[in-house]
Amino acid sequence: METKDMMMTSMLIMDKGENEGEGHKGREEVGGGEEGTQQENGKPMPSNGFTTSTPQSPREGPGTAATPGGTASGPGGDGAGSTAPPGGLRTLVVQQTSLERPRETWSKKMDFLLSVIGYAVDLGNVWRFPYICYQNGGGAFLLPYLLMAVFGGVPLFYMELALGQFHRSGCISIWKHVCPIFKGIGFAICIIALYIAFYYNTIMAWALYYLLSSLRPTLPWTTCTNSWNTANCNSYMSTDHNVSWSNSSTSPAEEFYTRHVLQVHLSPGLHQLGSVSWQLALCLLFIFTIVYFSIWKGVKTSGKVVWVTATFPYLVLLILLVRGATLPGAWRGVVFYLKPDWEKLLSTTVWIDAAAQIFFSLGPGFGVLLAFASYNPFHNNCYKDALITSSVNCLTSFLSGFVIFTVLGYMAEMRQQDVSAVAKDAGPSLLFIIYAEAIANMPAATFFAIIFFLMIIMLGLDSTFAGLEGVITAMLDEFPHILAKRREWFVFGLVCVCYLGALSTLTYGGAFVVKLFEEYATGPAVITVVLLEVIAVSWFYGTTRFCNDVHLMLGFYPGCFWRVCWVAICPCFLLFIIISFLAFPPEVRLFHYHYPQWTTVLGYCIGVSSFICVPAYMVYHLLTAKGTFKQRLLKSITPEPSSDGHRDLIVTNAV
Repeated sequence: METKDMMMTSMLIMDKGENEGEGHKGREEVGGGEEGTQQENGKPMPSNGFTTSTPQSPREGPGTAATPGGTASGPGGDGAGSTAPPGGLRTLVVQQTSLERPRETWSKKMDFLLSVIGYAVDLGNVWRFPYICYQNGGGAFLLPYLLMAVFGGVPLFYMELALGQFHRSGCISIWKHVCPIFKGIGFAICIIALYIAFYYNTIMAWALYYLLSSLRPTLPWTTCTNSWNTANCNSYMSTDHNVSWSNSSTSPAEEFYTRHVLQVHLSPGLHQLGSVSWQLALCLLFIFTIVYFSIWKGVKTSGKVVWVTATFPYLVLLILLVRGATLPGAWRGVVFYLKPDWEKLLSTTVWIDAAAQIFFSLGPGFGVLLAFASYNPFHNNCYKDALITSSVNCLTSFLSGFVIFTVLGYMAEMRQQDVSAVAKDAGPSLLFIIYAEAIANMPAATFFAIIFFLMIIMLGLDSTFAGLEGVITAMLDEFPHILAKRREWFVFGLVCVCYLGALSTLTYGGAFVVKLFEEYATGPAVITVVLLEVIAVSWFYGTTRFCNDVHLMLGFYPGCFWRVCWVAICPCFLLFIIISFLAFPPEVRLFHYHYPQWTTVLGYCIGVSSFICVPAYMVYHLLTAKGTFKQRLLKSITPEPSSDGHRDLIVTNAV
C-alpha cells in the first residue's frame, strides 16, 4: 500500500475489561494536547503522545512504529504485547497518518558520519591549513586555532545538526518552525551553494586532467622539451647535479600547470578570458556525471558512495606521509611547519586567519549539516556526532600539514634553498606545482601521481555531493508537491545549471575567475548569513526553547557552556571575522596578475547578490502578512506549529 496514494490506517485492539482505564488515559493524553513532557514507564514522552524510545520524529508517523498514548503494544499497554481473550469487548483505535511520503532516512549511521566527514574534510584541509599554519607562527598557530574551534566552530556545528535533526527540514522550510521572517537565509544559502558549484568542481577537473596525464611511463611535467615549455624552464631532477636554480627559473611542473592545463598565458586578465578549453570541458562533464549518478536518488545512494570517497583520501594521506618521512630533507619541512613563533600571536591577523580557517573547514551555514541531519532518526545522538566529526576534521588538517611539509623540505633540499622559498605558493598551486614536481622525483612516480590526484578528486567529490544535497533537500522540502516525485529531473536540471555556470572557469583565464569566486562570492556572504542564523535561533527562537528541543531528542539539556556560546560567543566570533574582512580586504593576486579595482567591486556585487535575499524576504513577508504592523511583526517572529506532526485518532468500541 503506497503512502503517497492512500491513507494508511493501523488498528490496535485491546481488552476493554483489563485495559479500558489505561486506554482512556492514553486517549486523554493525545486529545488533551498538554504541553511539555509526560512520564510513562519511566520514559519522557512528548506532548503529542510519542514515547522518546521511538526512532521517529514527532512530525511523522510511518505506520505503527509508535502508537499514540502508549508503547508499541497499544494504547496504554504495558509493552509486553498482551492479547485480549477471545470474544471480549475491545476498543478499536484507527490511526490516520499523513498523506505525505515518509521522510527518507540514512541506511546506516555510518553513512551519515562518513557523509559529514567527507563534506567537512575537503581540499582546504590539504592546501589551506598547512600554508596558514606556517605563515602564522607554526606550532604557535595551533593555540588560536583550537580556541576558535572550541568556542566558535564546534558550537555552530552542533547547533546546525540539532536544528536539522529536530525539525527534519532543509535550510528554507525550517525557518517557519524557527523564525519565519528569517526564511530569506535559506534562499541565500542556496545561491551561495550554486556559486561554490560554479568554481569548486573546476579544481577537480584540473585534477582529472592531471590523472589522465599520469597514465604514461614518463610524467609530462618532468621535462622541458614539450611544446608548451619556455626558455626559462629548468628541469631540476634529483639526478641533475649540474643544473643550478635561479630566481628566474621555472620548473617544468609550473609550466605544465600554467601553460598547458590552465593556459593562462593566453588570457591577459578578467577583462578578456579567451576561449573555453575543450579538454577541461570534457573533464568537468565527467565529474558532473559522477556527481549526478551519486546524488540523483538521495542519501540512499550518496551514503554508499562516500564509503569510498571519504575513506580513500585517508589511505592515500597515510601512504604519502610514510613516503614523505623517508625523503632526504623531510625534517627541515617538519621543523619549518611546527617551529613556534609566539610573537605572532600578538598580531590580529593570526586570530583572524584561525577563525576563518576553522569556520570554513567545519562548514556551518552552507545548509549541508541541516540537510544531512534531517535524515537522521529523531533520537540520534547528534551531540556525539558533532564532537566526533569536528575532531576528525581538525586532526586531518594537522596530519595534512605533515604530508605537505615533508615534501616541501625534500624540495628545499633538492634546490638547495630555504623551505620558505619553496613554500611561497598557496592554494591549488601548492598541489599542482610543488607537490606534483616532488612526486615526479620519487621512485614509482606514476603510481604516486595516480593515487594523489585520485585523492584530490575524491576530497572534492563528497564535498560537492554535500553542497548540492543541501540545495536539493531545501527545494524538495519547500516545494514538495511539485518536486517530490520529480527528484531525478530536478537534480539533472541543477547539475546542468552548475555545469553551464562553470564554463567561465574553463576558459584560458578561468583560473582568475576561480580565484575571484573563492575570495568574494562565498566567504563574507556565508559568514553574515550564519551570524543571522545564530541570532535568529538564540535570540528570537530562544535558547530555552532550543535546549528543550535538544532534551526531547537526546534526553539531556545542553550545558551552560553551549548556551553561552550560542547566545554570546558565536555571534562575537562571526562578527569578528566580518569586521576583519571589511577592515583588511584581501589583496587578490594570482601568478603575476594583480586584480584591478573594478574586480573588487564585481566581487562584492557577487557576494551581495546572495545575501540580498535576507532583507528582501523580510520586506516581502511583512508586506504580505495580514493585520496591523505590530501584528505582522509579532507573527513574523513567532514559530509556526507543525501541521504534519499530529495524527487524527478515531476511537470506537467494537465486539
